Amino acid sequence: MAGRSEELERQRLAKLERIISRGLDPYPAHYKRTHTAAQAQALGAEPEGEAGASPSISIAGRITAFRAMGKATFLDLRDSTGRIQVYLKRDVLGEERYELLRELDLGDFLGVTGRLFRTRTGEITVEASDFTILAKSLRPLPEKWLGLPDVETRYRQRYLDLIANEDARRIFLLRSRVVSAIRRFLDGRGFTEVETPVLQPQAGGAMARPFRSLYNALDRDVYL
Repeated sequence: MAGRSEELERQRLAKLERIISRGLDPYPAHYKRTHTAAQAQALGAEPEGEAGASPSISIAGRITAFRAMGKATFLDLRDSTGRIQVYLKRDVLGEERYELLRELDLGDFLGVTGRLFRTRTGEITVEASDFTILAKSLRPLPEKWLGLPDVETRYRQRYLDLIANEDARRIFLLRSRVVSAIRRFLDGRGFTEVETPVLQPQAGGAMARPFRSLYNALDRDVYL
């Protein structure tokens, strides 16, 4: 498994180098997004006349599915609000831009500009007129269906768990909203929030004997 992962990382690194050789910045500092995935879905769900009259939109997200079919490609973009499908055509993008799609992988971040339409199956989709690579992912994502079955990995690499596990993302968002609601409730009744740090770079507590621990990431002592 480790060897397979290392090989995928080498392939992605080679793609990154090819992107740079084209004169493109694979990690641009700015991108102007006009709609989130949820907002684009809501706009596409409006009556056809209203949605059809809307201007071109720009969305951004992580690629979570990629389906290339010759002269056309479908991919899914996911952001913090949800998922939306993107349709890219060689005839619209041009040969050179369309060939750049070969350098993309699951996990990459992409910005897409285009108009909304519905596919024959009724799915709201962005028909891309252009796209921008926002971040090239050098490590492969966990397998879609298996996710992260190892509990210890989920806890030690929480960032990876949040990418791979939709339930984990939902719980984190729910917790954030609950804490925010409690904070507003107490603040509205005159309570004062007090920060109580746990670990500090220097000892406190007057004459009390401090509890000392090692902060491994910084290779330094911290105190309770």
